[in-house]
Amino acid sequence: MGSNMTRQHELPAGRFSSWLQRTREALAKGNGITVPCGECTACCRSSYFIHIKPDEKRTLARIPAELQFSAPGLPAGTVLLGYDENGKCPMLIDDKCSIYEHRPLTCRSYDCRIFPAAGIAAIDDKALITRQIQRWKFDYLTIYDRNQKAAIHEAAVFLQTHRKDFPAEFVPRNITQLAILAITVYDVFYRYHFESGKSRITLSNTEIAKAVIEAHRRFEADMQHCHTRA
Repeated sequence: MGSNMTRQHELPAGRFSSWLQRTREALAKGNGITVPCGECTACCRSSYFIHIKPDEKRTLARIPAELQFSAPGLPAGTVLLGYDENGKCPMLIDDKCSIYEHRPLTCRSYDCRIFPAAGIAAIDDKALITRQIQRWKFDYLTIYDRNQKAAIHEAAVFLQTHRKDFPAEFVPRNITQLAILAITVYDVFYRYHFESGKSRITLSNTEIAKAVIEAHRRFEADMQHCHTRA
C-alpha cells in the first residue's frame, strides 16, 4: 500500500537525456521551457523575488507600479516583483497566475526539475519546492541517461566542495544558480568519467576547475550567439 501511495504521488519528469537537451537549449536561447506543473503553484508561494528586465514591456504593463521595486546590482531598468507576508506572489490570485500569458521570463524559465537533476533533494527555506522536487521522477532508459545524471551531480558536488579553486563569486551561493551552473558544465565530468576509454578522471582539482571555467565560457558564448541570431 505504501508503495502504491508513493507511485500515485510521483510526477513524471520525462526521459532524462531529452529533458537535459531541452533545458540546455532553453538556457542558451534565454527563452522559457514548458514544465508539466499541473496545478502546482509552489514556486509562486515560496518567497521568491522575481527579476523583470526592462524589455519585458508586456509583463511590466500588467504589474501595478507599486509592486515594482528597483533591483540593486542588476542591469539598469531591471525591477523586482516581491511577495506578500505569506511568501505568495501578489499576481497569484485564486491559486492561478493572473498574468500567465505575460508572466516574467524568470517564471517562464523556472523548472524545479533542475534540483533532482543536480542531486539536490531539499532546499532549506523552501518547503513547498522541496516537497515538489522530491516527487519528480525521471526516466532513465539507457546508461547514457544515468551517466548524464551522475555527471551533473558530480559537477554540483565539485562546485560546492572546491569553491577555493575557482575565482571569487564564480560558484553561486544561490542554490538555483548552482544547479543551473552544474547543468551548463556537466560535460566536463561526463567526458572524463564516462566516455569510452576513460574510466576515471585523472586531472587535479585545479585542472578540473580550469576545464569547468572554460566550459562555462563556451556555454556563455553559445548564449550570446543565440541572442545575436534572434
